[in-house]
Amino acid sequence: MAQMNLLQAINNALDIVMAENDSALCFGEDVGHFGGVFRATSGLQEKYGKARCFNTPLVEQGIIGFANGLAAQGSTPIAEIQFADYIFPAFDQIVNESAKFRYRSGNEFNVGKLTIRTPYGGGIAGGLYHSQSPEAYFAHTPGLKIVVPRNPYQAKGLLLASIRDDNPVVFFEPKRLYRASVGEVPVEDYQLPLGKADIMQTGTDITLLAWGAQLEIVEKAADKASADGISCEIIDLRTILPWDVDTVANSVRKTGRLLVSQEAPLTAGFASEIAATIQQECFLHLESPIERVCGFDTPYPLSLEKEYVADHLKIYEAIKRSINY
Repeated sequence: MAQMNLLQAINNALDIVMAENDSALCFGEDVGHFGGVFRATSGLQEKYGKARCFNTPLVEQGIIGFANGLAAQGSTPIAEIQFADYIFPAFDQIVNESAKFRYRSGNEFNVGKLTIRTPYGGGIAGGLYHSQSPEAYFAHTPGLKIVVPRNPYQAKGLLLASIRDDNPVVFFEPKRLYRASVGEVPVEDYQLPLGKADIMQTGTDITLLAWGAQLEIVEKAADKASADGISCEIIDLRTILPWDVDTVANSVRKTGRLLVSQEAPLTAGFASEIAATIQQECFLHLESPIERVCGFDTPYPLSLEKEYVADHLKIYEAIKRSINY
């Protein structure tokens, strides 16, 4: 085991894959000698050469188009989009090519070895162009997998599983936690299962569900609620697509209540999909309406960031509403 922050865990996972797989390539804007804007790929070009870790032009559509071509020809491309906010120029390449390539050919050819890494979310005073959480846009796209880690241990295990998965994966990294989250991480190779949620804390009164950086905030709210005698079960969804309906539904059948929190705006966020599915699966077990604690339906603000975010106090108030319904 070693102490790593989230960035170091991601770098370690990339190092392991590139050492074992000569077809693995890392590329993106400033990814080469610079190590990326957050330094996630630091040292990889020096270790594996400019042919396997390199800078691309500042054109996201080109990055993913190039990655699709590499994957279709048998390589293992690991493409970085510098911020999740910048992924939209590549939206067509991802949802119309990456996700559908296998299906148009009856699996005669595919781009299943493609992984797209990108930092998402707020908390760094990045304003409206560097703080978005666009996971729900891609959750509407069959053929993709969408993964969001919450800490260094999860990041390494989930990234290794994503790169080795036989489907294209969009891997959202919580940039607020890049250097803030530090923990014990195995130095050796390991994988965590995709499509399987993680029950972080068991409880009896209400189920709290989130992903990525929002888990830290949910835990803080649960601690505050426990002082009031409220027992919270906390679940990290980990994989947005496909998401683990059974684990969440089984928890809600036990607790009778569900609160879902996300950084993204409320309307049409993935929390809405979860709420719709769970009310269908657990309708007769629900003791109160499902709560959604999310960002506001506005562009992500700069000066009003603290007012915008779904913080632990908003989650705590929603827990109380649900319990007292």
